[in-house]
Amino acid sequence: MRRWLDGLRELRRYPSAIGGLAIIFFLIGIAIYTVVSMPYSEALEKWRGGDQWRMHPVNAGPVWTDRLFRGDKPRTQVISSADADIREVPFEGGKQLRIPLEFRYGSAEFPSEINLFLKALDSPREAFVRLNWHTPSGETIALGGQRVAQEDRVSISQNRSLEGRLGMVPHVGLFAAGSDPEAPEVEQGEYRLTIDAIFFDEEASLEADLAVYGRVHGIAGTDYQRRDLMVALLWGTPVALAFGLLAAVGTTITTLIIAATGVWFGGLIDATIQRLTEVNIILPMLPILVMVGTLYSTSIWLMLGVVIVLGIFSAGIKTYRAMLLPIREAPYIEAARAYGAGNARIIMRYMIPRILPVLIPTFVTLIPTFVFLEASLAVLGLGDPVLPTWGKVLNDAQEQSALYNGFYYWVVSPAVLLMLTGLGFAMFGFALDRVFNPRLRTQ
Repeated sequence: MRRWLDGLRELRRYPSAIGGLAIIFFLIGIAIYTVVSMPYSEALEKWRGGDQWRMHPVNAGPVWTDRLFRGDKPRTQVISSADADIREVPFEGGKQLRIPLEFRYGSAEFPSEINLFLKALDSPREAFVRLNWHTPSGETIALGGQRVAQEDRVSISQNRSLEGRLGMVPHVGLFAAGSDPEAPEVEQGEYRLTIDAIFFDEEASLEADLAVYGRVHGIAGTDYQRRDLMVALLWGTPVALAFGLLAAVGTTITTLIIAATGVWFGGLIDATIQRLTEVNIILPMLPILVMVGTLYSTSIWLMLGVVIVLGIFSAGIKTYRAMLLPIREAPYIEAARAYGAGNARIIMRYMIPRILPVLIPTFVTLIPTFVFLEASLAVLGLGDPVLPTWGKVLNDAQEQSALYNGFYYWVVSPAVLLMLTGLGFAMFGFALDRVFNPRLRTQ
């Protein structure tokens, strides 16, 4: 115990140990915060997408990148009818509603999209709405009319008739000062979308949300399904750390026990273990995992089990065997046998603890190896389709040609987290190796 305490005190001499621990604690803090603030079921529901992301822009970069380069990209604005001064005019058998959705647009760049979400309440029959767009210069642009069921989305940006009249895509033409389609400029100021709705029911009402989508969103940006990438980056941390830790613990402990058992009993048992190890060494792990994921299942827990099984009879058995052979002949082992210690006690209490200080650095540096393995499987399309992970984000970015389209944030964010994980465990593991490995210990 004293040796361990002295070794931990000696770690303070190595800046790499302090830096590595800082990174590891940072990742653990993110993992704990994620699990507490966003439960597993909630994260899965969010990552599956759906209407909850409808107010987010598509493929929007992070806000901090715009601020870093001192840009003026617009943020998303959602204007709700709950904040509007609604005018109601009843008539026999129904009523008319006028809903003015007013907002100020102050960015020098055009929005990325415009959508209007309508919800008719207490109306068994379809309503009819007519839309008019009012610019700061006083111009009124008719957006047309349509029938509205209980819930409808009006994609103003995809209105081809309006695009033909404006001479440019609607989310540009509606905000453009002048009518020059070659070099449009943003007209900043107060805008208003007026909704005139006719209901054939006196109790009916209408809820409206106008979404003027920006070009940047949040800390991590969004993907092609409007999902906030922060969900995957946050939940990818506990998934990566859990996968790496469980795989490292499972393979290291089982390999060590098997190696010690073979060394102690020797003979046929040791020979069988060595032959199984030699056969397993030549089996390529990644192709086997690809085969399992393609032919059976891509569940992350199944992949974890296969990794542990393939890692049991790894090359580490031969390394541990070489370290344990001298210990078997040590005098204190003979003394233990003399006073009647059993085989299990000698293996677990007297042999294995002697090499643990040397194995701990190897164990620490083994964790990011399995983290990268899980990410590699996800990038190849063999990751768990349910879990939001770093590898899944990279896979989606690859499928959508993110780098080709200029969405660098989509690739850089998970890649930085993967590199940070590898760097933290590597720095700490190398420092531990210098402290506990007698061959590397400095005076």
